[in-house]
Amino acid sequence: MKRLAAFGLVGLAAAGVHYLVVWLLVSRYAIAPLAANVGGFLVAFWSSFFGHRHLSFAHARPAPVRRALPRFAAVAITSFAANEGLYAWLLAYTQLPYTWALILVLGMVAIATYLLSRFWAFLPA
Repeated sequence: MKRLAAFGLVGLAAAGVHYLVVWLLVSRYAIAPLAANVGGFLVAFWSSFFGHRHLSFAHARPAPVRRALPRFAAVAITSFAANEGLYAWLLAYTQLPYTWALILVLGMVAIATYLLSRFWAFLPA
């Protein structure tokens, strides 16, 4: 239960970073939401990786960075592809504001990210 709570906190922090970067890029720099979403992902990736490595999936014998980073990158890229596809669909086919669509998508992708991170990316050495 502790691990799930830590994952939730790190995930919320990373989602908050992602959301703020997207909002900033759209509202201040007039970048299209889907393009800004890429920027949000790139910034949030690092806070997510280090937060999950040191809090959510911390072990006495953690997976070496050389193994965990590529695995987590694969999880994150797959999750982001799902994120971007769902986000594009919601923007194209619903009347949701881009901010609400992003919140919905970030929440939906979090479940798969947790499972893949816990049972593969950060599996202890």
